[in-house]
Amino acid sequence: MKVLITGANGYIGTRLLPVLLEKGYDVVCLVRDKRRFKEKSDFGDKVTIITGDLLKETSIQAFPTDIDAVYYLVHSMTGNAEFSQLEALSAHNFVHALDKTNCKQIIFLGGIANDDNLSKHLQSRQHVEDILSEAKAPLTVLRAAIVIGSGSASFEIIRDLAEKLPVMTAPRWVKTRCQPIAIRDVLGYLEGVLLNPKTFNQTFDIGGPNILSFKEMLLTYARVRKLKRKIIILPFLSTKISSYWLYFVTSTSYSLAQSLVDSMKNETIVKDNRIKDIIPRKCLTYEEALNLAFVKIEQNSIVSSWKDALNLGYLQTDFMDQIKVPQNGTVEFKVDIPFTENSDTVLNNIWSIGGNRGWYYWDWIWNLRGFIDKIAGGVGSRRGRTSNTNIAPGDVLDFWRVLLADKKNKRLLLYAEMKLPGEAWLEFKICERNGQNYLNEVATFRPNGLWGRAYWYLMWPFHLFIFKGMANQLINFTEKGKLS
Repeated sequence: MKVLITGANGYIGTRLLPVLLEKGYDVVCLVRDKRRFKEKSDFGDKVTIITGDLLKETSIQAFPTDIDAVYYLVHSMTGNAEFSQLEALSAHNFVHALDKTNCKQIIFLGGIANDDNLSKHLQSRQHVEDILSEAKAPLTVLRAAIVIGSGSASFEIIRDLAEKLPVMTAPRWVKTRCQPIAIRDVLGYLEGVLLNPKTFNQTFDIGGPNILSFKEMLLTYARVRKLKRKIIILPFLSTKISSYWLYFVTSTSYSLAQSLVDSMKNETIVKDNRIKDIIPRKCLTYEEALNLAFVKIEQNSIVSSWKDALNLGYLQTDFMDQIKVPQNGTVEFKVDIPFTENSDTVLNNIWSIGGNRGWYYWDWIWNLRGFIDKIAGGVGSRRGRTSNTNIAPGDVLDFWRVLLADKKNKRLLLYAEMKLPGEAWLEFKICERNGQNYLNEVATFRPNGLWGRAYWYLMWPFHLFIFKGMANQLINFTEKGKLS
């Protein structure tokens, strides 16, 4: 049986792929850049990869005609004013390409939409459903509320709020009820409806056993983590103020914060339980889903994270082309330090940079830069990293994006997603010359106009201390967190 996954690099797609492979399905993945998929995935040699940007019909490689079923896992949570048109265009182009095959089923994961006055994003999801229903293949729709799992947007935002704020002043939307569902159960339903005739041309709500308000979810999280938290509701907070509040307190971008706040006005509760008759399943409770997420976090086995999704406005979908750092029209700051320590130890220190480990030297400067970036409307530095030990191309690393993580050749290349008057790259590399190991750091900046050049030279004094200090710490840092 041949199954196509769209959005195979996304949060759900990355987790669904091994489930389907374990069941013995022949899997085809539609991705925008196969280089990122092969670098990030352990399954690159086990699947067929086709490329295409669904927003650009001419870029879509022909789908295999013998596809049996397809998962449509493409959606947007940006605040772009045209996001609904973009989602519709993507769905139309997908249907046009799929109608040339012998596909027997489309499976779409959307959001629960049982209110009369839906948010713009839930309206867009329903519009996508309508477009997909026009395809020749029958459509199966699963509508979920909040998905709880390590790396999910909802879990990470709840985690940010509960871990950082002993007392929270919250807007009235925290009273809105929802029915959270564990990522494990979402995957179980996605696999369970596959080519099941009883699900053809049907729409199902899926949710866990608990109906909770957002306030109850936050306080339950705090109780599970043995934290004392108090939430004070301020009903006069507007949607815009609430979005800024969520943006500054959590690791989310402002556009995502807008989308989430807008959607939180709608109750997302299962009103149709027919799915249980077709796919009997005992779903995890909210607490069980939280505990499972923390098991994954503690084991450094987070499979995927919402933060690793590409954000329009920072990097385009062809970001892998940035791997070749430009030589013309750029300025550089280089550090090249010889060392006698074990090169594997130094390499592991490089691979642990950012997130909980920090940047080894003058972390307060990096944190200040992240705060300034947040003030300017950027991503800030609170996104951290998906895993404390592993890095793959496309991963987020604070306010950087990983372009290349080549452990064999001991090279890590990052691209800046912070607000800048230009473009910036940061490269770490261990090399050997004349029997001597060297740690090489290169900060490259391509300024945009006079302001870009002024910015670079204003930062130059900080570079003198930060990058040299960081290089020395990378060489001497021990696993105990102390300098040797």
